[in-house]
Amino acid sequence: MDLGVRDRNYLIVGGTAGMGLATATVLAAEGARVALVGRDAIRAQRAAHVVAAGGGAVLAVVGDVNGEGEAERIVDEAVAALGPLAGVAVTTGTNVAVHTEPGRSTDEVWAEAFDDILMGTVRPVRAAIPHLVASGGGTVVTTAAHSIRGFPPARLPYVTFKSGVAAFTKVIARAYGAEGVRANCVCPGAIETGSLAGLRAQLAHQRGVSPEGLLEKVMVEEWHMDVALGRLGLPEEVGELFAFLLSPRAGYLTGAVINIDGGTEF
Repeated sequence: MDLGVRDRNYLIVGGTAGMGLATATVLAAEGARVALVGRDAIRAQRAAHVVAAGGGAVLAVVGDVNGEGEAERIVDEAVAALGPLAGVAVTTGTNVAVHTEPGRSTDEVWAEAFDDILMGTVRPVRAAIPHLVASGGGTVVTTAAHSIRGFPPARLPYVTFKSGVAAFTKVIARAYGAEGVRANCVCPGAIETGSLAGLRAQLAHQRGVSPEGLLEKVMVEEWHMDVALGRLGLPEEVGELFAFLLSPRAGYLTGAVINIDGGTEF
């Protein structure tokens, strides 16, 4: 399917790895121009080379959207280099510390979760909206988590602010729909990005077993995740969904909160 994104410009926050990189790769292969945002300059350049190899113009933008004024600078830099934005995706917003139980969720953890998960989405979207409106409309795609429907106690700050991301996205859809802006939220399940791929290798080494099928077994027996497809998802599978939502092909889809979790049930 032709996504209709050729010669359109997209900003991918968190585009230097995982689901963001997969999204950028799909868009670029379809002829879009893509700006990849990441905190590490070397990683950003490497990601840009990977995406460029598949076609399309790619810009690496180095910065942290949680720094004062950084989200605005990042968006302005992308617009100056590529032209008017057709869409922005935010694929960041997680770390180990925020997956904590109620009794272990200190003020420091809550503050970190708020800044990284919720404001890490609010800031770049807020900075991009005026550009999208000025261009006659555009798309916003954010990242929550399948766990916002299950509310696991062991991930209290994470689930709280990922729920906030979903609510924020739905409000953006309502507030700016008349100005041609669509906004949707993706809720991934267990996706084998770099951290989970590393965990698979680490557990295999620690336990002296083959990595094949190990994380799937852990997912069921230790994480207590009931996944209908019986496996982890791939970043590429999520990237395809993000690219579709960013594209004109999803022209009447807005305000949606979409699970891509292989049929996960808590």
